Amino acid sequence: MNKVTEFIEKHLLPVATKIGNEKHLLAIRDAFITMMPITMAGAIAVLLNAFTRDIPNQYLGVGNGITTFFEPLIAINGLIWTGSLAIMALVFSASLGYQLAKAYEVNPLGGMFVSLSSFVMGIPQMAKISLDLAEGLPKNVSNLIVDAGGVVNTVDGVTKLESSAWGYFNFGQYFGGTGLFTAMIFSFISVLIYAFLLKRNIIIKLPESVPPAVSKAFAGIIPGTVALYASGLIYYLFEKLTSQNMIDWIASAIQAPLINMSQGFFAVLIITLLVHVLWVFGLHGTNIMGAVFQSLYGVAMVENTNAFQSGADIPYKWSAASFDVFVWPGGAGVTLALIIALLIFSKRSEQRTVAKLGLAPGLFNINEPIMFGLPVVLNPLYMIPFIVAPLVTATISYFATIWGFVDPVVVTVPWVMPPVLSGFLATAGDWRSIVLSLVNIGISIFIWAPFVIAAGKDAINNNNS
Repeated sequence: MNKVTEFIEKHLLPVATKIGNEKHLLAIRDAFITMMPITMAGAIAVLLNAFTRDIPNQYLGVGNGITTFFEPLIAINGLIWTGSLAIMALVFSASLGYQLAKAYEVNPLGGMFVSLSSFVMGIPQMAKISLDLAEGLPKNVSNLIVDAGGVVNTVDGVTKLESSAWGYFNFGQYFGGTGLFTAMIFSFISVLIYAFLLKRNIIIKLPESVPPAVSKAFAGIIPGTVALYASGLIYYLFEKLTSQNMIDWIASAIQAPLINMSQGFFAVLIITLLVHVLWVFGLHGTNIMGAVFQSLYGVAMVENTNAFQSGADIPYKWSAASFDVFVWPGGAGVTLALIIALLIFSKRSEQRTVAKLGLAPGLFNINEPIMFGLPVVLNPLYMIPFIVAPLVTATISYFATIWGFVDPVVVTVPWVMPPVLSGFLATAGDWRSIVLSLVNIGISIFIWAPFVIAAGKDAINNNNS
């Protein structure tokens, strides 16, 4: 065990620390964190609609009294969702632009607007409709449609009416989770160009007598213009060369394969393992892996929530909140189970005292008191169940969800929501999630118990010696 610990400390921890401090990954993580006020508001709106509309409709039928009574609240929740999760990619592009500019120590507001503009310019703005008519149109009607810009074709007695209009954004397709990767890519392209030119003073310089706010705005004109033209050129050339818009290509060729890959069992297991290996050495594994979580599982979470709100099929079985509500109840390592095991099995008074102090925070998934007070961090005995327990709960939860024993997570709940209740809310009221949560906690207690007992015996042996 000591050799393994030494190897990890010498070879793996420096790499993990370097990755955790990498400014681009930190910018992605902080961009998602900054968006928490609107993402949580949107999640709460969807959750309330689940309990006032979807669940009553499912069990009581459409037109039931509960849903009718809450119609005003349901409508308001829909508006909140429209202004939050439904435009997630739009907000993310602004948030990431701000954080990247901040990381490069240039005007963050300028970076935010450059990033937002570079994303919006790539969204298709042409709406097209096509309608097959069983009967032909009178010539005067056909001419009227053609004069208005439409197309009328008759083939084999079937008349096809086609029309298109500019200035239409496909709100549902591009502003939600589908556009997140494009927003991320073009935030990096535009803000890095913007920051590069600012850092090299390729700017419009005004006299010192000009107010700083005006001087700063003028300084960003050349870098911002170059950054936007660079983004526009990429969009234009890609569409000309491939005959498809770039946002659709990124969503299908990059985003979808990566998210689908993350849905695999081994991907879930590896992420869980990495988070907990980092934690046992005192590094905040969840934060270090935050960019991966949000870029892949966070996108899946947004897609699930938006699909649930609109009544569509849930696209992904596993999402970011699946880890929070099922894999590590009480915090990383399933430390709520550790606390319970300490209170039941431990003979060491100091550890029982720490467990009592850590119980209330642990019920709200705050596990720092037990992690550093016991401690679990750098504890060669406790690091084994700390890693094994979440791997087991991840396995149980993953297959329970994949095989349909429990509904997929569709709502993001606040991370301080107590275990068991959090799973019930996150699955929009699936009672089977309560059983899954209790099974996971029970099995984790069983995993932790022998090590808690062994720690007590070890203390007795040390005292006798």
